Amino acid sequence: MLKYIIIVLLASFLFSCAAEAQSKKELVTGDAVPTFSLTDQNGKEFKTADYVGKKVLVIYFYPKDESMVCTKEACAFRDSFDQFTKAGAMVIGINGGTVASHKAFADHYKLPFTLLSDPDNKVYDMFGVHKSFFMSGRETFVVDLHGKIAYSHTAMLQGKEHADDALKFIQAAKTK
Repeated sequence: MLKYIIIVLLASFLFSCAAEAQSKKELVTGDAVPTFSLTDQNGKEFKTADYVGKKVLVIYFYPKDESMVCTKEACAFRDSFDQFTKAGAMVIGINGGTVASHKAFADHYKLPFTLLSDPDNKVYDMFGVHKSFFMSGRETFVVDLHGKIAYSHTAMLQGKEHADDALKFIQAAKTK
């Protein structure tokens, strides 16, 4: 009897996970970037509406400050920051961590870009970023000057690729 109860509970869990995944609409190339407002690592309000049309936005979602892959990813964006800036792009990192956690992370690794706190994962949901391995997902979006998603990249365990591939995309788009 216990075996059947476990099977029913497991099946219910899997169906609810599948339903949740299907209810989130993933943003794809050509979709408009959602407008949102979050608090940055310095306690200031950041609104996408203030930047759309003025800069190319590189918005990357990452699971956790100070974790191994997330640190490699953030440092890759830091190390390429001048190249992103020269290409007219603004780098923005987002996760559910606190403002204080983001401030400590930015200070620890001398991150020169904006980190936004999304404690309720509202913006994660707007972008349709899915959880992976029971953690917040890792996905990068490039938003063009028209406010459209021009590129996206998902790779949970390859943090550095996010910065490298986003920069390659932006640089290639500038030469066209």
